[in-house]
Amino acid sequence: MTRAWILPSLFAASGSLLAAMLVVKGSWGVAVVMLPVFVLLAGLHSPLAFPRSIGAAEAQRRSAVDGRPVVYWRAGCTYCLRLRIRLGRSARQVHWVDIWSDPEGATRVRAANDGNETVPTVVVAGQAYVNPDPQWVRGQLG
Repeated sequence: MTRAWILPSLFAASGSLLAAMLVVKGSWGVAVVMLPVFVLLAGLHSPLAFPRSIGAAEAQRRSAVDGRPVVYWRAGCTYCLRLRIRLGRSARQVHWVDIWSDPEGATRVRAANDGNETVPTVVVAGQAYVNPDPQWVRGQLG
């Protein structure tokens, strides 16, 4: 299992355990509500909530051609999730790089952030921006 799936797995396991405990205590209704909540949290914090990631070199190449931003992110990051949700359908137009699955992406984020893996780091025209406003990122798309 990769690091990207640890937090979603913990959400799913915790929700299952909580639901089982509630069923044993006779609280079927609460269990029926709690399990989907934890499954939803697991899905939101998983790589599935984001468009398919590509490698940092490929993202940089594509960005040079089409001028769209590159977003360096990692699963479990609430700020990355906020950016993804607030971009809505526009998120598919951005080049996403998961720094936990691409070591070169992690290296580029550390270079832009004084050695820290601070995400989301958005690169537009070669300039890195840490945790920018989602409206600003959307404005960079067109």
